[in-house]
Amino acid sequence: MVIAGLQQAVEKYPAYGFSKLFKILRRWGHRWNHKRVHRIYCRLNLNKRRRGKKRLPNRYPIQLSVPDTMNGCWSIDFMCDSLFCGRRFRTLNVIDDFNREVLAIEIDVGLSAERVTRVLDRVVAWRGYPSKLRMANGPEFISNTLADWAEEHAIDLEFIQPGKPMQNSYVERFNRTFRDEILNIYVFKTLSEVRAITEEWMDQYNEERPHDALDDLTPFEYRMAHQPLENSTLDCH
Repeated sequence: MVIAGLQQAVEKYPAYGFSKLFKILRRWGHRWNHKRVHRIYCRLNLNKRRRGKKRLPNRYPIQLSVPDTMNGCWSIDFMCDSLFCGRRFRTLNVIDDFNREVLAIEIDVGLSAERVTRVLDRVVAWRGYPSKLRMANGPEFISNTLADWAEEHAIDLEFIQPGKPMQNSYVERFNRTFRDEILNIYVFKTLSEVRAITEEWMDQYNEERPHDALDDLTPFEYRMAHQPLENSTLDCH
């Protein structure tokens, strides 16, 4: 039973380590002993090696405050990858810092400033406007197009310092997860394949993946748990 459960979890979540897999098994209703599951996990050679060198901690980290409510701050960033044929493509990732929910991953060969605002408008249509956007200093982000859009909707723009990606650590952490679990695992032939697999993974990330910073709740569960508080606050006004 334990072997079958582990193999099922690993097959569905190939990038997860033991800790995350054990939490998944618990969410599936299994109450097996932690040590027993870990022993079988190692016997099956499922334990992953640590990749890369361990970095020294930043002695003077810039503290990021977690917003008190949904839409308090969204973090946005670009990523790059390539298809099997070598053709490069980009992704625009948008997350809500409040519950680390991924709101959008736009994928195309080119993503202009106008495209960025269209993606944000699409998210706003079902999510509402954020109070603030946090981002790097890319040309699409420092453009007048985004500045005008933000001013029109009373949204503050917060730019991180050049060369300091950890000031946008929420989306940077998300980017690593997206690369480990999607971009580094699959060989894509077309942009349609990238979009289809990414869309399915987004639902999994938001609704099934327990998050350490959210007391092992998924982003969706965390938002739902805090929704009544937000609604009651709105009713008071």
